[in-house]
This record gives sequence, structure tokens and C-alpha cells, in this order.
Amino acid sequence: MTSSREQRLSPARLAPRDVLHVGSAGLRSRPVRVFLSALGIAIGIATMIAVVGISASSQAKLLKELDKLGTNMLVVTPGQSMFSGQDTKLPEESPGMIGRIPGVERVGTTGDVPETVRRSEKISPDESGGIVPKAVRGDLLGTLRAKMRSGSWLNDATARYPSVVLGDVAAQRLGISEPGRQVFIGGRYFTVVGILDPVPLAPEIERSALIGWEAAQRLLAFDGHPTAVYERSADASVQDVRNLIPRTANPRSPGAVEVTDPSAALQAKAATEGAFSTLLLGLGGIALLVGGVGVANTMIISVLERRHEIGLRRSLGATKGQIRVQFVTESLLLSGLGGLAGIALGAAATAVYAASGGLPWVVPPWAVTGGFCATLVIGTVAGLYPAVRAARLSPTLALHAA
Repeated sequence: MTSSREQRLSPARLAPRDVLHVGSAGLRSRPVRVFLSALGIAIGIATMIAVVGISASSQAKLLKELDKLGTNMLVVTPGQSMFSGQDTKLPEESPGMIGRIPGVERVGTTGDVPETVRRSEKISPDESGGIVPKAVRGDLLGTLRAKMRSGSWLNDATARYPSVVLGDVAAQRLGISEPGRQVFIGGRYFTVVGILDPVPLAPEIERSALIGWEAAQRLLAFDGHPTAVYERSADASVQDVRNLIPRTANPRSPGAVEVTDPSAALQAKAATEGAFSTLLLGLGGIALLVGGVGVANTMIISVLERRHEIGLRRSLGATKGQIRVQFVTESLLLSGLGGLAGIALGAAATAVYAASGGLPWVVPPWAVTGGFCATLVIGTVAGLYPAVRAARLSPTLALHAA
């Protein structure tokens, strides 16, 4: 007895587990080919992750250094006269006046001394190594947030006598590694009482021999005019202080006062860190595309070699859509394995670089997510044509060709 309603046959649906099983079958049967195909993807992703990670690690170090050094320090120096075009001088009382500006917390001052610094009097004055003596007063050490590598900073006693604190570079060029040695300045010897650590916000201090203000005036004929006034203010007051400094430091000629922010260079460097990584990112992208071509080539060869399997599955009821899903899934798994390996390699390369350079290890999550998504896109694109080609195979011809 026939049914009044004609029954329609529908193909069985593949569960996600079944899709993964049939999609990974080709990978399990050809491990060497899978490894070589995934290697191209892994190299491209590893390059991209490493470039982004190294750049982010360097940037993190700069930002950490900025947090430690602060961005609330300004440097006041004499500019040029508006009429004569010659360098001017800051008034002797300008550091004290700057210190009275509301919001200013610390002030340190240096003044250039027209002498040379040498290891001994037997060395020619022309061979000073670029080291200059500077008179200092005020809370220069605290204002710069500098630290002593060895010895001690100038105090009320040593600042009045022939004592000197050497900057990091100055000590290296003079061949002095510890306090107690002497250097020759202005016809007499000065005893080294301390050596500074590097001062990133004031590199000129690193190349200087720092002498007490009173000793410089009495022993080296220093004229008493400051050539640089360093001030730190509350973060919220930096801009207001900057606007007030010129007419406060030199009321008669505020236009001849220059105010600079030494942290601006570090901020700009942090902002542009990684700008030169574009080329390497491009190379990583090219390697990723080459890896995608390798995946597509592998999938095409797989379709040609597995015509019998495709024909058998079609004759048993597999639809064209299921065949397409099988090969796209295989391509995605192949690319995904390469992507995961590339992420691991890139993260490891970043860790090695960070450890060797004393940097914090940073791999941005967006780079990992973006890199893995890129591999999935490459896998999908690379698998589409082979999947369509496999689905179009006639079961009869495929079995006959096999």
C-alpha cells in the first residue's frame, strides 16, 4: 500500500564532531606534508608576532621609564636676544624666583664654567673628551631624580671646597670608577666624591663634572649666572608653570628665555616605537601569503590523490556541501595548526629578546587574536577552490579513475 504523501529523502547531517573527524583524516595520513605546509604559516605568524611583541616590549620599557622619571620637569635656559641675535644670560636670582611660582616643588641649577676637565695637568687642554665643568646648587639631584652610583652628592661642606661629582659618561671618559681619585680643573686638582648613574632626562649632566656653586665662584672665576634651571612641579600645574616661567625668570626680557620639556623626546620615542617595524611586518605578511599558497597547493594535491575516497563518499550519499565542508575544515585545521605554532614561536622569540635586553615581556592580545584570525582567513581562502573542485567530482568518474 502506497502512502498518500510522498516521502522525501534528505541526506544525513554531519555533527561538528563528525566534521572534525573527516576533516582531520587527511592530516593524520600525511604528517610530513602537513608539517611542511603548516611551516609556512607558522613562519609568517611568528614573524608578525615577534615584530609586534618586540616593539611593544620596547615601548613598555620606555613608558615604565617615563613613569619613573616623570613628565613634570621643565628646563629653563637662556635664549637669544630679539635685537642682537646673541645669546643672553639668565639673571642670578632667576632660580629663586622660579622656585616661588605656585605649583613648583623642586628647583636645581647648573652654570657653565669656562674651564676644561682633565685626568692630570700633563694632558693637553685640547683633549678634554667633551667633558665640561658645571657649577651646581639647589636640589639638582632630587629634581632630576638622579641616583648616585657610588660615593655621595655635594653637601654644604664639600660644595665649598675643591670637590666634584662626575656624570656617568664623564667618569668613563676619565677612566675613574670610584670616588677618591682626582681630576684637574682650572689649574688645580679636585677630589671626586661621587659618580652619578645615567640621567636620561638630562644627558648633558652625564658628560659634566659638577662642582659646588660657591667653590666654582671662588676657585674657578665662575660668573654666577645660571645656564640651566631644572624645575619640577605638580602634574596639574605643569602648563601654568610653563606659561609663567619666562616673565618670572627674566622680567626684563621674557622672550629671551627658553623653556623645554626633556621628557618630550622619550614620549615621542615611545609613541613612534615600532614605526620601523612596518617593513618586517610586511615580510611577515608575505611569508603568511606564501604559506597560504602552500596550503592551497597541498589541498589541491590532496583532492587529486583522494578521488577514490571522494567518489566512494558521494556514492554512499555524501552531498556536495558535505564534501566542501570536509576539505575547507581540513584546510582550516592545517592553517590553524600553523598559526598556533607561529604564535608560540613568536612569543618565544619575544621572550628571548626581552630577556637579553632587560625589557618587560609584552605580547599584545590583539596581535595574538589578529594573527590567529589571519590564519583562519588564509585557511578558508586556500581551501575554497580545492573544496569546490572536490565537490564537483562525479562519483562514477572518480571511482573509475581510481
